[in-house]
Amino acid sequence: MARLSIDRIEAATDSIDGVFQNSPQYVCPGLSAVLGCSVVLKVETINPVRSFKGRGTETILSRLDKNGSQKSVVCASAGNLGQALAYSGRNRGFDVTVTASFAANPLKIERMRALGANVVLVNGQFEEALEVALAHSDRIGAFLVEDSKNLDSCEGAGTIGLELCSLPIDLDAVLISLGAGAMATGIGFAVKNRRPNTKIICIQPKNAPALTRSFLAGQVVESGPPNTIADGVAGRYTIPDVLTDLLEIADEALLVKEESIIDGMRLLYEQSGLIVEPAAALGVACILENQERFRGQCVATVLCGSNVSPKDFGNWVKH
Repeated sequence: MARLSIDRIEAATDSIDGVFQNSPQYVCPGLSAVLGCSVVLKVETINPVRSFKGRGTETILSRLDKNGSQKSVVCASAGNLGQALAYSGRNRGFDVTVTASFAANPLKIERMRALGANVVLVNGQFEEALEVALAHSDRIGAFLVEDSKNLDSCEGAGTIGLELCSLPIDLDAVLISLGAGAMATGIGFAVKNRRPNTKIICIQPKNAPALTRSFLAGQVVESGPPNTIADGVAGRYTIPDVLTDLLEIADEALLVKEESIIDGMRLLYEQSGLIVEPAAALGVACILENQERFRGQCVATVLCGSNVSPKDFGNWVKH
C-alpha cells in the first residue's frame, strides 16, 4: 500500500507558497507537430528556485512549523533541493544547512548560498554529502530533509498532479522524470486518484538507472555510479519505501540516452522558447525514442527545472 494520501496532497495546497502553485500547463503546438502527438508542457521553472522542489520543501517546513519544535534543518543536495529548502527556510525562519559534493553544479551552489543556506562542500559524491548531513543532524538535532524519503516531499510534488487533472482534456500518459522518486510517486499518485486510466510513465537516464532497474526487478538493485549530464536525477541508490510506492503507482519506467536528452533540450528551446536543465527534458527524450508508440496520443510532460549554466546549455544545445 502506497504511503501517500490524496487528502494530505489536497491539504498541502493550503500551505505551499502561491509562487510555486498553478504553474503554466498547455499544449505546445510546435513540439506537438514535430513529435507527432499532442504534448502538454507543465512548466515548473517559473518560480524563485526554478524547479518543482519548492512544493516539497514548503510542505515539509509548514508541517514542521505546526509541530513548533524544530527551527533547524539540513539536507544533502545536488542543487535544486538545497535551493528550495533555503528559500522556504528563509521565508519561514528556519536555519538551513546544505551539504553538497565539490563536484556539484557551481551555479546551483552559488544560488543556494544566495538564498541564505550554509553550504558545506564534501569530497566525494551525493552519498558522501548525505553522510555529512546525517552527522550534522545527529550533532545539533537539525531535522534531516531527505527528498523522496520524507513523505512530505512526495505529497508536495503531488499538487502538480492535481493541477494536471484540472485540464479539460484527456491525458493518455504523464511522463515524469525519475531520480529519487518524489516527483514520480507524488504526481503519479494524485493523477491515478483523479484519472485512473492515465498511464504514469517514469523516465530516467540510461547512465543513471538506479530506481528504474529496481522497479523493473521488483526489488532493490544496486547500481554503479551515475554518469549523466542530468545531475538532478543522478542518484545511485534506491530508497526501499519509495520503490514500494512506485511499484504500486507507476505503469512503466523507461531509460533514455544522453544524446536524446540533449535533443530534447534543443527541441524544447526551439519549439517552446524554454531553457530547461537536462533532467527536465527526459519526457521529450522519451517521446523522441518512442515516436510510434506515442503517435496521436495526448501526453503531458513535467519540465521540472531550469537550473543550467549558460555555458553548459550553449555547449549542449546551441552547438
